[in-house]
Amino acid sequence: MPQGPKRPGGHGAPHVKSGAKKGQKITKKFTINASQPANDKIFDIANFEKFLHERIKREGRTGNLGDIITISQQGDGKIEVVSHEEFSGRYLKYLTKKYLKKQQLRDWLRVVSTSQGNYELKFFNVVNDEADEDED
Repeated sequence: MPQGPKRPGGHGAPHVKSGAKKGQKITKKFTINASQPANDKIFDIANFEKFLHERIKREGRTGNLGDIITISQQGDGKIEVVSHEEFSGRYLKYLTKKYLKKQQLRDWLRVVSTSQGNYELKFFNVVNDEADEDED
């Protein structure tokens, strides 16, 4: 069978992931700012930190954080996650959304990335129609 021109998309040489080379240290730092809902007493920071400790997977297993991934509270409603290996911020966002769903807060709060590695829990902007109805 004659071979035509090579098509892109998986045929040919395997793609090698470009990551940190051996001996190089990776340190990724992520911050989740939940101070706004925590001040309103609808979000429990200590419970969320415990949730992250239990749910973050490393090498396909939960409860396997060791010294590689540390989770700590940083003062006023902030949680800091420091990883010394590849770690996805999107995974952290996914777990935060999962926690909000479990606590039935997903309808009022959303997770917004304010900058790279920083996430913030914000209230949805709800338009107040009740004030308009009272005027009629």
